[in-house]
Amino acid sequence: MKIAFYAPLKSPNHPVPSGDRLMARLLLRALRLAGHEVEIASDLRSFHASSDVVLPDLQGSATSEVTRLTALYQNEGRPDIWFCYHPYYKVPDLIGPRLCQQFDMAYVTAEASYSHRRNLGIWAGFQAQLLEHVKTAVLNLCFTERDFRGLQAVAPDAHLARLAPFIDAAPFVSRLPQPQPGVLATVAMMRPGDKMSSYTGLAQALAKLGDTSWRLRVVGDGPCRDEVQALFSHFAPERIEWLGEQPPERVADVLSTASLYVWPGHGEAYGLAYLEAQAAGLPVVAEAVAGVPEVVASGVSGLLTPPGDADAFAESVAQLLNNGALRDTMAEAARARVNMQHGLEAASKRLSSLLQTALEIRHV
Repeated sequence: MKIAFYAPLKSPNHPVPSGDRLMARLLLRALRLAGHEVEIASDLRSFHASSDVVLPDLQGSATSEVTRLTALYQNEGRPDIWFCYHPYYKVPDLIGPRLCQQFDMAYVTAEASYSHRRNLGIWAGFQAQLLEHVKTAVLNLCFTERDFRGLQAVAPDAHLARLAPFIDAAPFVSRLPQPQPGVLATVAMMRPGDKMSSYTGLAQALAKLGDTSWRLRVVGDGPCRDEVQALFSHFAPERIEWLGEQPPERVADVLSTASLYVWPGHGEAYGLAYLEAQAAGLPVVAEAVAGVPEVVASGVSGLLTPPGDADAFAESVAQLLNNGALRDTMAEAARARVNMQHGLEAASKRLSSLLQTALEIRHV
């Protein structure tokens, strides 16, 4: 199939790394691995951080993109599918639905979500548009049960399907795990909001480890770096190793030499870093919050603790650091689980099958 790919939150070409950019790139790889012809249709970003501030001339920019793509499709032929990744109340798709109507293209969403609590100001209008797009889409791919149920509640007749979050596990499983005793790893951006909240929770939990021997390696950077480092300033300097932003191969190296992956996960849609850590052979300690349980099986590939409970988090870290047999069992289970349920190859096959079925039904 010929597929036009669009990520209005953050283009796969965006210079700043994030989970959204990584997932967009993984979707591109999964589609191409299945043999489809995929092009990034536009890099236009429609992210609205505030419910009462409209991006200047966004509508004009969107219209210009529609005009450009109209000419392109008239000359070279239209795609079979417009594939929109991660539209939600802050991020409307102002391009795809117009082109789909004009060229009779199939519309597909991935990781669309709806929240009644966000019907505020301009966000309310964006959600109303999103709801119509979801209802008319030939397929809406949901990465979490929470998103699936949320869309099902507001659009019960919409075409919904589950696709598990996935990664390219090869760079992580190709490295032999060499866990160093007491070494913890965290990979996370340093920015306001949920990330800062998770760093705060992690610092609070580590302070409760008492006599347990541990060291933390942190991969990540961002505008809140000074604030994050201040949270851990009361620990002895040798306890924390700040590695900054690192390329993927270096991240895989760091993970392969740690014993545990620790990250509370406040507000995580699911967290691809959890999957990378498990693929590297690391059990995870996180909170049972947001979408984290979608990628970490508590008691199997890690331990999930009650949200906001620093004592329980610390106890789980200590338990796995002090019980090598349990840690090793979970490490093996974590690797196997990612390979079987969250790998690129399996995702590519399921994604392609879902798209093919959706188009066949559309043409009946």
